[in-house]
Amino acid sequence: MTYQTPNTYSSEPSGEPQAPRNNGLAIAALVLGITACVLFWSVFGGVILGLLGLVLGIVAARRARGGRARHRGMAIAGAILGGLGLVASSVIVAVGVSFLTSDEFKDYNDCVKHADSRAERDQCAQDFERDVNGQ
Repeated sequence: MTYQTPNTYSSEPSGEPQAPRNNGLAIAALVLGITACVLFWSVFGGVILGLLGLVLGIVAARRARGGRARHRGMAIAGAILGGLGLVASSVIVAVGVSFLTSDEFKDYNDCVKHADSRAERDQCAQDFERDVNGQ
């Protein structure tokens, strides 16, 4: 009499429903989203990581919704945090660009370039502050 062991590594379908696989994209989206929110003040941290977190979160949530993966809530949280980091970083970049291209800053920069002494640079700073405050 010979005993046969069940083939646990068979690639044939067993008829049993398979559990959805883990959703590594959801974990990656959450990590990227959290990192984007922490580093929103930098272009790389907020814009790049936020965009990656948003995209991976959407893809992971779609997989989870289709039943092919788990952790739908984690994927959604990653997409939301990535989007928040992206928006916050975009606002900071827009404000910075607006400031650096303003007429007041150009005047200040020109004044500092032509200043020969510390007193002249201090006067440039005072003039800049007066221009910004509208006095």
